[in-house]
Amino acid sequence: MRGEREKVREHYDGVAEIYDRRYGGEVGDRYHGHIRDHVMRCLPKGGDLLDLGCGTGLFMAHYMAEGGRAVGLDLSPEMVRAARLANGMEHVVAGTADRLPFQEASFDAVSSILAFSYVPNPDVMLREIHRVLRPGGRVAICTLGHNLFTAALPLVYRLGERVHWRRIGVGDFGEHYYTGKEMEELFASAGFVDVRVNRCSFAHVNLSKPFFDLARRAEPFVERRCPYLAFNVCASGTKQK
Repeated sequence: MRGEREKVREHYDGVAEIYDRRYGGEVGDRYHGHIRDHVMRCLPKGGDLLDLGCGTGLFMAHYMAEGGRAVGLDLSPEMVRAARLANGMEHVVAGTADRLPFQEASFDAVSSILAFSYVPNPDVMLREIHRVLRPGGRVAICTLGHNLFTAALPLVYRLGERVHWRRIGVGDFGEHYYTGKEMEELFASAGFVDVRVNRCSFAHVNLSKPFFDLARRAEPFVERRCPYLAFNVCASGTKQK
């Protein structure tokens, strides 16, 4: 497992300088914004947020713009550096989510966007989240979901790694694609209550703009009527008061 974690760190160190360009263009911003909105709806506004796998601080910036305060943690030192220098995020540290360097009951909200699938011990991460949340605080995680389309991605990513395709998230990292039931069980086992799970995102950032636009038009129908076809799983829960 440690080898896979190191591969993830090295990969994101290597793409830190281009990360914001992936989510800064029209397609990337709309894709990330859609996921961000799903996560934001699950969290209390105006509180103290911990963002795990924070990258360059994109979600932190949005939470702060809504009146909150934010701290970020990321596995990649270069992503942390980019968050600090390029995006002005002062409260960002390098570390792993299975040993959070924060005291108990430090945060009102914890978020994680598209990083949970890389975590080798998700049960440990969720227990750590539960520890650092204040009573009544909420966690919201958006992660890669298992479906007909994502089942083929590990093979595609292994091939991409062999041909040195330098693209964010493309590599053989041993990531896990979750079902909604798996997320429910993990959250409940960690002690969370009021657990809610839904699917989101049918338009993927890797699509060219014409196909992305078509998928975006179909996205509301897919999420409402055919959620299994959506790419990501969003799960949230509350630490009991």
